[in-house]
Amino acid sequence: MRLEAGKNGGKLSVQVRIPTVFRKYTDQQGVVEVDPGTLASVVDQLEGRYPGIKGQLLNGDGQFHRFVNVYVNDEDVRYLKKLDTKADDGDEVSLLPSVAGG
Repeated sequence: MRLEAGKNGGKLSVQVRIPTVFRKYTDQQGVVEVDPGTLASVVDQLEGRYPGIKGQLLNGDGQFHRFVNVYVNDEDVRYLKKLDTKADDGDEVSLLPSVAGG
């Protein structure tokens, strides 16, 4: 039996779910594939392809903005390793802006 290295014909990838509010930075794409790595690497890859998105995700201290919730496979990265959290082949990263009420 032969095992494939990844889902995409041997290519390793992580799916990043982009909410509507950030799609103006990703040419309206709702899902973007990036290489596996830490979330810091994922953000850098997104910025490399879609300049300007990093400033929407990270604050001046280089941490996620408090109004951006980030999940790796439904796990809130605030309770993991934040930007040092790993996203492996087949994982899904979700970027969710906080909703404030009034």
